[in-house]
Amino acid sequence: MKSLLNFEKSLKQILPGLALSFLVAIMSKCLAIFLPAIGGATIAIFLGIFLGNVFFKQSVWEAGTKFSESRLLELSVVLLGLTVTFKTIGEIGLTGLFYIIMMMLLIIIITIWIGQRLGFSKSFSLLIAGGNAVCGSSAIGAIAPAIQADDESKGQAITLVNLQGTVLMLLMPVIGYLLYGNNILSKSALIGGTLQSVGQVVASASLINPQLVDYAMLFKITRILFLVAVVISFQRVTEVNKAEKSRSSKIKLPLPWYIICFLVLCIINSNFKLDNCLNITAHQLSSWFEITALAAIGLRLNFAKFIKAGLRFLFLGILICLIQIILAAVLIYLWQIH
Repeated sequence: MKSLLNFEKSLKQILPGLALSFLVAIMSKCLAIFLPAIGGATIAIFLGIFLGNVFFKQSVWEAGTKFSESRLLELSVVLLGLTVTFKTIGEIGLTGLFYIIMMMLLIIIITIWIGQRLGFSKSFSLLIAGGNAVCGSSAIGAIAPAIQADDESKGQAITLVNLQGTVLMLLMPVIGYLLYGNNILSKSALIGGTLQSVGQVVASASLINPQLVDYAMLFKITRILFLVAVVISFQRVTEVNKAEKSRSSKIKLPLPWYIICFLVLCIINSNFKLDNCLNITAHQLSSWFEITALAAIGLRLNFAKFIKAGLRFLFLGILICLIQIILAAVLIYLWQIH
């Protein structure tokens, strides 16, 4: 009876913020119809920031937005497992695979190094590195609890990565044309190997050529498949020392539950032919969970604090964008992806 009462109390606390986050997500989806180049995910976080800092500052929303921010992003990561397969690696070939591995590895190393040199915390630098190297908000949502990053760092990292992705999404078609003319594979590698989220890859590639979307997505999905490896690596880098671990009586899973579920579903999807309706439903649910979580992150982000460190954030974002473009161009040339 006591546990039931606690559940009801928690539910009453969560519902207002959860409903608000979902409402902002619906508004973002609707606005994305008229602003497809920006996308629902980016609209959600910035609309959330505006509404949260102007109209919804009251504590009544806090429990629900916190629940939406953490749990819904985790569920979004789980459902990604039903939308990707390990067979993708074979489709882009060894050259494409080496390109993605080197691109991700260099972005992670350079971003962490630059982040810490600019005075950002280790956890924030790791979040930015993972978000840029893998799959934007979803990667940050997966990495944050694994490295015990605080909510403020996670919110700031997701905001910056979404801002970077929006700028690159609009610039990449122009850069791709200037560098590679009409070469579809090279432009696919450039877009799929740099842009942060799946939606941004699709939007940017669609601005060039519908045929480019499929090839760009092959490179992007290959990056997503390395999400588990990135989470494990980052967790190892930040885990407590052996003495502290030995004093802890709590038994922990080697990976967060949602990463294990992601991996299991990805293995199932790779080895068994699942109904196409299941894949589509998983993709749609994952998209809704992610956008609702991003709306919650925006609602919870203290814009005044973010602005205080604005110049450093802006400089870090621009610098990483430039590095991504240069690295991609160099690696595409060296690996002769054309």
